[in-house]
Amino acid sequence: MIFSSYSFLFAFLPVTLLGFHLLRKTGRTWLVKLWLTAASLVFYGLGQPDFLAWFIFSILINYLILYLMDRAGKKGVRGLLLALAVCWNLGLLFWFKYLNFAITNLNWLFRTDIPLLKLILPIGISFFTFQILAFTVSFFKGERGLPTLLDYAVFVTFFPQLIVGPVVRHEEVMPAVEGDRLLSYAPKLIPRGVMLFSMGCAKKILLADTLITFASAYYTGGGAAGAGLVHSWAAVLAYTFAYYFDFSGYIDMARGLGCFFGIELPVNFDSPYKARDFGDFWRRWNITVSRFFNDTVFSNLFGFGDGAGRLVLATMATFLVSGIWHGAAWHYIAWGLVNGALVTLANFRALRERKPLPVWLAVFLTFFTGALVRVLFDCTGMTQAVMIYKKLFDVRELLHPRVFLASAWSFLKGNLSVTVTMAIGAVICFCFPNSNRLSEKDSFGWREAVFSAALLAVSLLYMRRVSTFLYFNF
Repeated sequence: MIFSSYSFLFAFLPVTLLGFHLLRKTGRTWLVKLWLTAASLVFYGLGQPDFLAWFIFSILINYLILYLMDRAGKKGVRGLLLALAVCWNLGLLFWFKYLNFAITNLNWLFRTDIPLLKLILPIGISFFTFQILAFTVSFFKGERGLPTLLDYAVFVTFFPQLIVGPVVRHEEVMPAVEGDRLLSYAPKLIPRGVMLFSMGCAKKILLADTLITFASAYYTGGGAAGAGLVHSWAAVLAYTFAYYFDFSGYIDMARGLGCFFGIELPVNFDSPYKARDFGDFWRRWNITVSRFFNDTVFSNLFGFGDGAGRLVLATMATFLVSGIWHGAAWHYIAWGLVNGALVTLANFRALRERKPLPVWLAVFLTFFTGALVRVLFDCTGMTQAVMIYKKLFDVRELLHPRVFLASAWSFLKGNLSVTVTMAIGAVICFCFPNSNRLSEKDSFGWREAVFSAALLAVSLLYMRRVSTFLYFNF
């Protein structure tokens, strides 16, 4: 089920909220938690019915591991249980997401003909797997006690963050869930929730969807083969803005929905296109997933006082894992490694205390380079990526200014809505405060109410065609 859909806004959400607040009035916390868990499982089941039973079973298995770990007295036994949790969760992820990729490469390497399996990638598996593993590791380290099964179920399944994140830590959500906290609901969160949800909905429907339609026709609809210089650059930039507004729009809506239930989800985007280098970019983009990779990969390979070689190894390994996590294909691995190299370059520049570039130049170079690197992410394979790069840097059209200007004018006339949407998106990304800043207020007045209502009203008018989120693919 999609947040930006009539069925969610006028059926699922009202029923879930009504049940939540009516059950709060009973004073029975367990009923509130059971309702939230059941509603979240229904939400997941409507989007991925084939995996729902597996998902419930996996939650029970992971809680059983936590329970046994809590009862185990010996550190060795706890370590074995942690290894079991890692194998179980990564095993499921490998089976559904990477098995066919492994078979394809084995067939190519050994000239075998092992048939591929008919597997459907479960929605959100990459995100909730990380969240479950992070919680298990924290519990193993003694950073928190054993939660009740219901508390754990709410933490894992809470529907606003279940599908595409943010990947939350236990200390960010559990304090609002454990005990009777859900009964002491804070109405002051409602205006913030409405504002965040409205901005996220507008990002998705009014900006991202238009750009996705255009860019996907270029990448997957066969448009790249016959496109020229202007069209190719427009498609690359369209996906660059589309991914930001699609993903950050989802996160805004998720955080807004969390506020409706008294659960404040963490910030996951912080104006990444205002970043001055790639290290800065990855501290701003998909913050909670980047944090997870830092905690589980980078921090285990690099420590304070380690040398430059170790820093390079840790950075490249982290981004290699990030590339593999994003998709089971070689172009994702290449994307991860290129990002790792660019972050390494930024790290060395900072360590040697090089004079910083002017802000406008640093931001432009980071954005421009990021758009080029994104081709590796958006393409269907390395062959297409090479073809697109050739088109982007084919300057033969520029040698004939009249022909180039005629081509550019023809593109603008035929794709006016796309061009205007990208221009608006650029102004929003580079010139305005982000949704986090706009919603971080102690009080909300009539201006915020009108702003939120206008965004939501316009979004509803254009909500005729339900479009899935890009990160559902990961």
